[in-house]
Amino acid sequence: MTVSENGQAAVAASEAGAALRISGIVVRFGGIAALSGVSFDVANGEIVGMIGPNGAGKTTLFDVVSGIRAPNAGAVVLEGADVTKASPTERARRGLRRTFQRVQTFGWLSVEDNVLAALEWRGGGGGFLADLVAFPTRGRRARDRRERVEAVLDQCGLLPVRSELAGSLPIGVARMVELARAIVDSPTVLLLDEPASGLDPTEVERLGSIIQSVRDETSCAVLLVEHDAGFVMDQCDRVVVLHLGAMLADGRPDEVQRNQAVRDAYLGEPDHVGSADSSERQGDQE
Repeated sequence: MTVSENGQAAVAASEAGAALRISGIVVRFGGIAALSGVSFDVANGEIVGMIGPNGAGKTTLFDVVSGIRAPNAGAVVLEGADVTKASPTERARRGLRRTFQRVQTFGWLSVEDNVLAALEWRGGGGGFLADLVAFPTRGRRARDRRERVEAVLDQCGLLPVRSELAGSLPIGVARMVELARAIVDSPTVLLLDEPASGLDPTEVERLGSIIQSVRDETSCAVLLVEHDAGFVMDQCDRVVVLHLGAMLADGRPDEVQRNQAVRDAYLGEPDHVGSADSSERQGDQE
């Protein structure tokens, strides 16, 4: 699958304002610089892939953007608001959603309840009194949520396992549960960390379709980390390459594929570009 016209237009629209702005991010572990002044934007409706060898700093940058790790320097701006010091919860409530390299579902909950949990923070409206007297609005909101969850379960191919405990699922299905949980409450920025890892070819094709449809339907910004270079090149409007914690390249997929420095550092020769590197699918070791 190739990017849609909506995604191509997003690149040109990026000058109008970024959904996500990563500015001069520096992260040090003792005397080691994990990230060295990384800066780039992701526009509304744009899918940006981030690639690089193990240890390049990709997951570390995701941790900074999502609020899990504070940078030593730099700023994270979400739809014009500086959220560098904001908690992960506050960022999530501003519309930033994330999946993880190591799947983090609520294993003791059913698949359906995992996805429903992403909507619970909004509350039912009316508080205790609404529960006590069963306000009609309370019931409508509950029905609306169930309908939304049903639609997303269907989109992600999870209806057959909706009642199963998430902790009992194979890794590929668990990844789809995590994705469903990330998109059920329409994101403004979606961070996907190794979403294709552990998926079979049919699941990878479904994943690509979901990413494109979510972007097209919501105009959210998507930042995608994935070792499968072919998947990244097919799905993304732009590709950012990290190497040893620094920006090595930033451009359209075809430009990045032709970049000799990128091939030397990561992709290999042109005829190998587009194939998954199974030796790297074990995940980042940041």
